[in-house]
Amino acid sequence: MLKYLLSLMLALAVISGARAQTNVSGKVTSSDDGQPLPGVNVLVENTTKGTVTDIDGNYSLSLNEGENVIIFSFIGFATQSVNVSGRSVIDISMESDITSLDEIVVVGYGTQQEKDLTSAIATVKAEEIQKTPTSQAMQALQGKVAGVQIVSRGEPGEGPKVRVRGVGSLQGKSDPLYVVDGMFFDNIDFLNTADIASISVLKDASAAAIYGVRAANGVVLIETKSGSYDQAPQIVYDGYYGVQVPQNVLKMANAEQFSQYVRETGSSADIAFLNAAFQRYGRSRVNPNVPDVNTDWYDEVLQTAPIQNHSITISGGGQNSRYAVGASYFDQEGLLQHTRNDYERFNFRSKVDFDAANWLNVGGNVNISNATRYVADNAVWFKTYFAVPILPVYDDQNTDAEPFSLSNAKILGYRNSQNPFYDLLYNDDRFKVTKILANFYADFEILPNKLSFKTSYNYNFGSVNQRTVDFAFNDGLSPVVSGIKKQNTTSLDEIWDNILTFNENIGAHSFSIMGGYSYRSETADLLFAKGTELNPSPNPDNEEYWYIDNGAIDVGEVGDFDDENSDLGKFYGTSYFGRISYNYDDRYLIYGTFRRDGTNKFQEKWGNFPTVGVGWVLSEESFFDFKPVNFLKIRASWGKLGNDSSPAAVGKPTLVGTETAIGGILVLGNEADVFYDLLEKWETTEETNIGISGRFLENKLSLEADYYIRDTEDAALPIVLPLVRDQIRRNRGVIRNSGLELALNWSDNISEDLSYSVGGNLATLKNEVRDLGGQPYLNAGQGEFRQRSIIGEPIEAFFGYEVEGVFQNEGQISSSGLTQEFIDANNIIPGDFRFKDQNNDGVIDDLDRVVLGSYLPKLTYGFNIGVNYKNIELTANFQGQTGHSILNRKRGEMLFTTDTNIDADLADNLWRGEGTSNEYPSAAGLRKAYNLSMSDYFVEDGSYFRIQNVRLAYSLINRELFGAPMPDVRITLTAERPLTVFDYNGFNPEVADGIDRQTYPIPGIYTIGLNIKL
Repeated sequence: MLKYLLSLMLALAVISGARAQTNVSGKVTSSDDGQPLPGVNVLVENTTKGTVTDIDGNYSLSLNEGENVIIFSFIGFATQSVNVSGRSVIDISMESDITSLDEIVVVGYGTQQEKDLTSAIATVKAEEIQKTPTSQAMQALQGKVAGVQIVSRGEPGEGPKVRVRGVGSLQGKSDPLYVVDGMFFDNIDFLNTADIASISVLKDASAAAIYGVRAANGVVLIETKSGSYDQAPQIVYDGYYGVQVPQNVLKMANAEQFSQYVRETGSSADIAFLNAAFQRYGRSRVNPNVPDVNTDWYDEVLQTAPIQNHSITISGGGQNSRYAVGASYFDQEGLLQHTRNDYERFNFRSKVDFDAANWLNVGGNVNISNATRYVADNAVWFKTYFAVPILPVYDDQNTDAEPFSLSNAKILGYRNSQNPFYDLLYNDDRFKVTKILANFYADFEILPNKLSFKTSYNYNFGSVNQRTVDFAFNDGLSPVVSGIKKQNTTSLDEIWDNILTFNENIGAHSFSIMGGYSYRSETADLLFAKGTELNPSPNPDNEEYWYIDNGAIDVGEVGDFDDENSDLGKFYGTSYFGRISYNYDDRYLIYGTFRRDGTNKFQEKWGNFPTVGVGWVLSEESFFDFKPVNFLKIRASWGKLGNDSSPAAVGKPTLVGTETAIGGILVLGNEADVFYDLLEKWETTEETNIGISGRFLENKLSLEADYYIRDTEDAALPIVLPLVRDQIRRNRGVIRNSGLELALNWSDNISEDLSYSVGGNLATLKNEVRDLGGQPYLNAGQGEFRQRSIIGEPIEAFFGYEVEGVFQNEGQISSSGLTQEFIDANNIIPGDFRFKDQNNDGVIDDLDRVVLGSYLPKLTYGFNIGVNYKNIELTANFQGQTGHSILNRKRGEMLFTTDTNIDADLADNLWRGEGTSNEYPSAAGLRKAYNLSMSDYFVEDGSYFRIQNVRLAYSLINRELFGAPMPDVRITLTAERPLTVFDYNGFNPEVADGIDRQTYPIPGIYTIGLNIKL
């Protein structure tokens, strides 16, 4: 009886338990693209009961009575708590959490959680990078990272100029170091943007110093996409097609404006050229005072050009391995027509990771890039700007011209042909670039979760094969012979890194210690030859004969350079480095690195570069109880970095060849050169950074703010030896960059279907020369267009006269304070510039020149907005900069060649009598050397504001077609640079060095894109 009673009680208990339990299942997806999320933690609130989602994002849980809340959490996504409310199926769409403090950030030779950072590091994710249709990944960062200036370039295949926190060297490079999956690069033109998972910019010395001597200008860390463990194979196509549109095309004087200008100059020679155009081409029926030709040369050479990119990636993985393989094709035609001016690139990549044992992980990736780039002759832009509008493109009367009857301004009497079509049609410049990049590693876990050792080998082979062909032609007056120049450069860089890492947690104490050794080798070979008067003569239709014949090789135009044979050309580098990071109770943070680098470039072979960073998380303190603040950290760092980018120095007297006459006989010999470069020290960058990181209002608002002072000490600079008129280099310079950086971002969900985000950043920059080795200044620039580095002023600032206006009448001239002798000597009349006499001595001379501006902007900024409604996403990015100047060097060419066209703004606003203009001189005044002296007439404000990117996306997710599931599809429409607002008289206000002599236009780009996931 007791047995039956116990059995009955047990049965009732089971039945009762069964009734009290609830089974819940569902699927977890990403709200960004609707893709399933594997590995999401699914936890019953206030219990240890939970599970993780499988590779398809599915989960299943059993809940007991009273267990009503499930918590979903995943790195990079906002945690969600869901009330069961009697439901058995609960599907979740997780929102990206851009302010997640647990997100992993890539740092030098490792990773850290964002909340543990003490350095200034900014990260841009793949979805932001892919919004920009470009061959150059760094272009996608423009306006998105405070303190990083991106200067766009429009030429196909040309990368942007990148500056991180200003310029700190007079002779070395200012570009950052690029580290792609552990390999060092000077540029990343081989990368397809669709293959990039993230880009992290290490801005301060504390973050960058672990990479040594090449990191003085900042470091850009790039991680490429990998597969996922336990993931079924996924095939992704991503591509776009679009058009590039020339915008802000500079207006040049038309035939009527030009004819008026020529007559106003009073130049008999130029008027004679104008009359020759009447005789050759006749008079316009609309205006008989103008020749019957009105050529808009920019309209003749520019075109709307296509751009496209296509990539296919297959990724996935099993329990012990993951992989990603893919191929891509990019093609961009140039804005110039009638010539080959484009860029085409094929990429293949493979990335594999394998858990060979529970203590050993191995893997590697290979990236092969083949690119072909055709570069238009720079003279095209120069001639297009200066070509007179009274000249046609083709001239049937120029019968001696061949193979095409192009016009020639020389026939009218002008100094040069002025027709850019000679450079468009009769030149072909091709670069074939091949890069093979490989990385292989083995990671040994010596003590589980504590001690590990990783060794990796990086291989970078590059080949650049350049072929320049000049076709034979006759311009109607003289023949030009054919020629071919070929140059092949190969390079091989290798890096072997070995890293030992120890991690330990003891109560509230967490620390990590890393030590490493690195060996680097860089070599290059170059071979070139040039030949002229080839037979058969090359032409566009016989490319199979574009080779240099032995008999056509020019004497002195063959060369062979091998870095192996140069003591200073080949670089072997050995480095030792270490890092320690300490975290106490998530409140107090300490981070320090040390690197010892060796080089054969300078007399000081070794350099030691330490850094330290500290952080205090106030929000974790017991006394801090302010609910609107979810996280608040104060951080500070200091560090030193070496810079080896300056040209190498011999460091001792050398023998140079010479010849002299002895007894009437020429004798060859050698003599000692006692004036030699001696760079006994490294250029060293010392930087202090103070920052604040915060999250507020339930993590909806994020803040990153930094103030930095970066001093480049012992900068290599020329020391002028006035008695012998020579220069030597010494480590004597000090250059300071300082500024404030601020980034704010806000994101919120209005409803389940509607969310939005708003963000912005800004950065100030003060660049200052603080020491020039006892010299008051150093000159730069060309001829009259002077730049000068002066103590207390920006590096290589524009230097010249201040224009106070234009003399309107003789009375203003006589009362100007200038001496009559100076007025007479310079023939100053109304319509000439009134330069400011800085020292009031009655003459305008070098003592009156002042700093007129810098090409470095004092303020850069960017902001963005985004709205998501169901499957529709709309984003817009804006950026701009101010506080910098551009030297309009094109206008300055009048100093050397007067018989050219001028821009329409100048033509319309020339001084034509009292009160007509106080900005521009008269037409006759433009021809006078006095008015063409370097002044702020040539130096213009480069400020601009731009709508950088507008993107509309629509996603088709979890759809069916005829009862069968459709692949996930996203369609995008993108407008890149649709509007730029600026006052500068040029195509665009982005000029890398601030000197605009012949700048390739930067187009607006409009694309339609498609992403398909299978």
